[in-house]
Amino acid sequence: MKFEHFSVLLDECIEGLNIHSDGVYVDGTAGGAGHSIEIAKKLEKGMLISADRDKEAVNIISERLKSFDFASVIHKNFKDIPNHIKDIGLLGVDGVLLDLGVSSYQLDNPDRGFSYRYDAPLDMRMGQTGISAKEVINNFSVEEIAKILYNFGEEKFSFSIARNIEKERNIKDIESTFELVDIIKRSVPYKYTKGKHPAKKTFQALRIFVNNELDDISIGIDNFFDILNPKGRLVVISFHSLEDRIIKKKFNEFATGCICSKNFPICICNQKPKCIKITKKPIFPSLNELSENNRSRSAKLRIIEKV
Repeated sequence: MKFEHFSVLLDECIEGLNIHSDGVYVDGTAGGAGHSIEIAKKLEKGMLISADRDKEAVNIISERLKSFDFASVIHKNFKDIPNHIKDIGLLGVDGVLLDLGVSSYQLDNPDRGFSYRYDAPLDMRMGQTGISAKEVINNFSVEEIAKILYNFGEEKFSFSIARNIEKERNIKDIESTFELVDIIKRSVPYKYTKGKHPAKKTFQALRIFVNNELDDISIGIDNFFDILNPKGRLVVISFHSLEDRIIKKKFNEFATGCICSKNFPICICNQKPKCIKITKKPIFPSLNELSENNRSRSAKLRIIEKV
């Protein structure tokens, strides 16, 4: 299968990074290397570090960046990249791009089990290691599954789905995406889907849990902000409210100055803002981009600059 991935908000990300030709930049979720290639084009004697937790993606990124001598490609979860940067002796970086979520290639590859539109083994692991969605569905308790679906998918019918999963797995193991989809369809009243696929929230929840995505975002943003040089930019694309909520909260924390009570006549905390918000509100894809790539419709871009 050809590795194709649309680079969401490409122009906006490149502009947001404010790239200097001799700077050091990180594409922490490089996917099909679309963003990385555009960053590399703007560098003359700087450095680009492109990474992905998916080994298949790393192979593609390496091939597509092979003509850029100053680009290096590593196989890592983005939250671990700052430690790698310290290990190779770099004192800091001038810009970081994180394009969160699952890639078009992963969604469209039937072998990976990310999509409810293809019949495939239940997997959903971005790095292809660790616990799979199949293990969660067949081994976790009804209460644990319901909690995952509610917390990570905001699924209103989480307990109904979890109970029906238990009934089915007592007969035989649930092994494929379509087996799970059939259970979900029996568990969610049609009138509540509002034209959306009834399995969307459950598949999102399982993917987030299996890949520990939300914890990784929180840790990763802290780690990357720590290694940003002054005036360095952190550019992050999110694709659902749970991701964006974490990013917004973190950026607000970095941008907050004095936290003293308003009743105090003077500041005694001496806390200064650590960043400025380049985007006061998130940037959304243009109508032109939406017409070319409908999957970008939920994307939100936020940018901060370290002070």
